[in-house]
Amino acid sequence: MGFWKPGASIIHQIVLENHAFPGGMMVGTDSHTPNAGGMGMIAIGVGGADAVDVMAGLPLELTAPKVLGVRLTGELSKWASPKDIINTIAGMISVKGGTGSIIEYYGPGAQTLSATGMATVCNMGAETGATTSLFPYAPQMADYLRANSQPDMARAVEWISPELHADEGAEYDHVIQIDLSTLEPCINGPFTPDLSTPVSKFGSAVAENKWPDNLTAGLIGSCTNSSFEDMGRAASLAQQALDVGLKPKMPLLVSPGSLQTRETLEKAGILQVFEKLGATMLPNACGPNSIITSYNRNSSGHLDSNPATHVFLASPEVVMGKIFSGDLSFDPSADSIPTSSGAEFRFVPPAGDALPQQGYEDSDSSYKAPPTGDRSQLAAQINPSSERLPKLAPFAPWNGNDYENCLILIKTTGKCTTDHITPAGLWFRYRGHLENISNNTLIGAVNAESGKVNTVRNHDPHRRRHHNYGEGSSREHAALQPRYLGGVAIIAKSFARIHEANLKKQGMLALTFAQEADYDRIRASDLVDIVGLPSLSPGRPLTLHITPSDSREPWKTELRHTFTPEQIEYFRAGSALNLMASKCHLS
Repeated sequence: MGFWKPGASIIHQIVLENHAFPGGMMVGTDSHTPNAGGMGMIAIGVGGADAVDVMAGLPLELTAPKVLGVRLTGELSKWASPKDIINTIAGMISVKGGTGSIIEYYGPGAQTLSATGMATVCNMGAETGATTSLFPYAPQMADYLRANSQPDMARAVEWISPELHADEGAEYDHVIQIDLSTLEPCINGPFTPDLSTPVSKFGSAVAENKWPDNLTAGLIGSCTNSSFEDMGRAASLAQQALDVGLKPKMPLLVSPGSLQTRETLEKAGILQVFEKLGATMLPNACGPNSIITSYNRNSSGHLDSNPATHVFLASPEVVMGKIFSGDLSFDPSADSIPTSSGAEFRFVPPAGDALPQQGYEDSDSSYKAPPTGDRSQLAAQINPSSERLPKLAPFAPWNGNDYENCLILIKTTGKCTTDHITPAGLWFRYRGHLENISNNTLIGAVNAESGKVNTVRNHDPHRRRHHNYGEGSSREHAALQPRYLGGVAIIAKSFARIHEANLKKQGMLALTFAQEADYDRIRASDLVDIVGLPSLSPGRPLTLHITPSDSREPWKTELRHTFTPEQIEYFRAGSALNLMASKCHLS
């Protein structure tokens, strides 16, 4: 096992630059692992426990996915960018519309995008719940490999390229048609990545929804939009504004995705353009405000731990255009800005090269290779007084009985992402200390009884959710913390794929209502029994018995699950790690 030093790069950019190749297959411990699909690679995001299984040589279980085909025709023009492709798709199918599916792009339009542009599209496919996203081979992939000093790999993939396309007459479970030549920039948000609005209609949407029109920060970069092409196009707009004396109306954060990207941008003179703008780190926001970013996620509190912040997702070009206006409703593709001389300035469409003309810079990746020699005798040394890395005790195995008289910790309403379940920000320092970080469990969730956040009824976690529970970051603590606090089950209308797997790995029951309307019948003050556990088997439903806290009659409802035989063993053992340890002892 090798490591990169902190600050070396964003994992997806490291993979794209060093490990991705057409026809490969990979798992990664981040929901945006499908970024490598831009290089024709099947790359699937998993939880940490799933990754441990793979590293130990165990198989990765995955429900056979459906295939959602996206046929691209035409070619992007003017202000439209690859980010607008996936922003548009997210608006079409929602944050759960890709759940249980692989998104496969095809058609003549797929051959017109750069490799890094395709990576942007695949990266944000995670925001639809898709298992992964994939592009067929295109010559741009070999071009990217050569620019990254991998000519041998480029020749190899060119040789096998005929195999890296959909078969003639391939069938899809569903098909979406997109003409790239008609696509216009989109802005998605706030609070969810699937609320998509064309930039030409966005000003009206700002007024209608009474979103704060005064932008307080602009962000470009991250693992989604920090390519040479993205930054070059944004810099072309910045230079236009600088040439007429315009200055940003708000702070700008520029985040190159890797050391290699940063050094290449610096050599090309692109970073210097941003420096002339006074690019800076994002300050803490205070009160309701609006931020526009080319990042990939905008759930409440995700960027600045302030749930009142309205975060909007857009391409780097749109972000760059807006920082010179300061108004959320400004349309950089059509509106004008007054200059100090009284003239009206209007941007011309951005331009930028897909790849650096002299290739990417070779940088010190800060990679630390694994130790050589016999590693079987190596042992982890943990400071017993550490507030960050205590040794964890195994979770208790299932006791063999139904769960009776369970208290409901909280009944949540609305969206409940991993940012709501275990907020980040100031809590990052406790990420390795389960007892300490468990103190933040569900402090961001909205209680259906009170409409408030950070309020719960009981402390024995059994809880009920809305659709797509656990969407967003794949952070495993969103499953570890409820389990550590004594939780036995999560009951929802539907789950995000990675989080559902994480819950099962920790020995928790991830269950869904057979009748969604029953969510509204249950009150957080009721007691519940989960019946049928001794005979738990794939496809066999369980029963929830509800004992109301008032004069209502007791009643029951059916609960469904997606447990496989192996996952049922996780539950019985108390966790996947418990099961793995028991098998090691037996061998």
